[in-house]
Amino acid sequence: MVLFSSLCLLLPAEASLPFLTLASPLSPDGETETPGGSWKMLALLYYPALYYPLAACATVGHGASHLLGTVLSWAHFGVQVWHRAECPQAPKIYKYYSLLASLPLLLGLGFLSLWYPVQLVRSFSHRTGVGSEGLQSRYPEEYLRTLLCRKKLAISSHTSKHGFLSQAWICFRQYSYTPQQGFRLPLKLVLSASLTGTAIYQVALLLLVGVVPTIQKVRAGITTDVSYLLAGFGIQLSEDRQEVVELVKHHLWALEVCYISALVLSCLLTFFVLIRSLVTHRANLQALHRGAALDLGPLPQSPHPSRQAIFCWMNFSAYQTAFTCLGLLVQQVIFFLGITALAFLVLMPVVHGRNLLLLRSLESSWPFWLTLALAVTLQHMAARWIFLKIHQGWAELTNRRMLYAATFFFFPINVLVGVVVAAWRVLLSALYNAVHFGQMDLSLLPPRAATLDPGYHTYCNFLKIEVSQAHPAMIAFCALLLRTQKPWPSGTPQDGLRLGVEEEGIQLLQTKDLAAKGTGPRAPQGRARWALAYTLLHNPALQAFRKRALSGAQATGTQS
Repeated sequence: MVLFSSLCLLLPAEASLPFLTLASPLSPDGETETPGGSWKMLALLYYPALYYPLAACATVGHGASHLLGTVLSWAHFGVQVWHRAECPQAPKIYKYYSLLASLPLLLGLGFLSLWYPVQLVRSFSHRTGVGSEGLQSRYPEEYLRTLLCRKKLAISSHTSKHGFLSQAWICFRQYSYTPQQGFRLPLKLVLSASLTGTAIYQVALLLLVGVVPTIQKVRAGITTDVSYLLAGFGIQLSEDRQEVVELVKHHLWALEVCYISALVLSCLLTFFVLIRSLVTHRANLQALHRGAALDLGPLPQSPHPSRQAIFCWMNFSAYQTAFTCLGLLVQQVIFFLGITALAFLVLMPVVHGRNLLLLRSLESSWPFWLTLALAVTLQHMAARWIFLKIHQGWAELTNRRMLYAATFFFFPINVLVGVVVAAWRVLLSALYNAVHFGQMDLSLLPPRAATLDPGYHTYCNFLKIEVSQAHPAMIAFCALLLRTQKPWPSGTPQDGLRLGVEEEGIQLLQTKDLAAKGTGPRAPQGRARWALAYTLLHNPALQAFRKRALSGAQATGTQS
């Protein structure tokens, strides 16, 4: 978020790099000449190098790294606050654009300036060593514990008697992301979601401050000379010039309202699509963690990472951000054109009673639309009452000769209906693809051509890397194997998986007889123990028939 916001600030900046203004010569007019072109491309490498140490300190997990991250975050945050306080306005695009566009940057740096000191205090209090947060993370153990403790919930008999509010709440939970116990989204997806939210804000801000202030300035500068301009195009709004000025200002105000409404609608739809994508990501990851085969197109069957999969994993967040920006721009154009046409062709002519162009065209072409409507209605009625016959509860086709004759008779009219339906199909396809353009978990092409969609192909390979390299059960299993190699002091509780009745499967992984570790092949023993643990977890009644339980019962009977 910090890096992307810094790159967005390059748009209005005269100097791509901070030190260019100091080294640039003065022009003959006395202004500083700032070179561009290749310097902006160099800035794409400068800002990642500038913020990389700040991000790298969060991955080491050591007190020294947290101390360095604290210093760097405070330094970056202080420099940005000082710069915005000294230069709150900029002449490019809008005077307050730089200040508004830097808000995500300030929020990100402010968060890091608070997060690093907290982690520094924790590192000194817990005395954690270098790299101690990798396999000892709580999430894999929580995931495995939740997976082993999961019980089938009994379905109540009154589920079908939910009211409207309950059904609406269930539908809302299906299409909105809510935290789920025992499962967390990968860090890559969380970062992509934050980047998408930042991209929505930056693009919406650019579209807002780049157009609305210009329309307001044009509306404020309208004079009576506009009547002569309109008369040159053959447009006569009124005989009174002052009334013409008021009408033009009113139409510009309506245009501004249409633009802002389209922008708000585009942002809301993009945000809802983002929330829906998080739900889809969680469902796909949970299914792949269980070993299910999702219909994700030509996903490679090999569990090993490939060159293409690694490349797609690296580009996933960047593609998601770019698709979101372009999708929001396309939605803004489509919604603005649609809302403007609706306002200027239908609403305003009806309210003011003038310029009824659309209504007059419909009035002149009403026989055409009436013919199409009657043809469609007659065909539906004939299909329902003449060509279908209910026989013993089954629908059967009847009057075939009349059906063939009606098909031949209505063919010319159905061609015209097909033209209208084709235009409607194009409109719906464009609207649907524009709304879901930034959703990478959904292919915008048919299933047979899903490989040609670069966004969907990237998403499939991203899931492959995440499942094969960051499976929570695999991480918990590796952590458990590492713990078995370390001698634990007697009487001291382990920080890892807590022992419980429901975690007998994990207990079976710990070898009881240390002397027998070297005997026998380890792979068959491990598979046998996992199979035994799985069987006992799903069949608790079999615990009474185990060898130890039977031998204990026989000893008790002998003593009695």
